[in-house]
Amino acid sequence: MANHKSSEKRIRQEKARTLHNKYYAKTMRNAVRKLRAITDKNEAVELYPKVQKMLDKLAKTNVIHKNKAANIKSSLCAHISQLG
Repeated sequence: MANHKSSEKRIRQEKARTLHNKYYAKTMRNAVRKLRAITDKNEAVELYPKVQKMLDKLAKTNVIHKNKAANIKSSLCAHISQLG
C-alpha cells in the first residue's frame, strides 16, 4: 500500500495512462488487422497512410516501440505490394 501522497497520485496517474495506452494500442491493432484483411490494392493503398500515421504517433509517445512500428509498416508495405 502507498505510504506517501505522491505515490498515491502516481498510482492514480498510472491507471489513467494505462487505460489510455491500451485503448490506442487496441485501436492500432484493429486498424492493422483491417488493412491486412483488405484484398483490393487501391483500397489498401488509400488506408495505409492513416495506419502509418497512427503507428508513428504511438511510437513517438512510447505506447509501442519505434522498431515495432517500423516492422509493422514494413510488413504492411510488403502485403500491399503483393496484392493483385
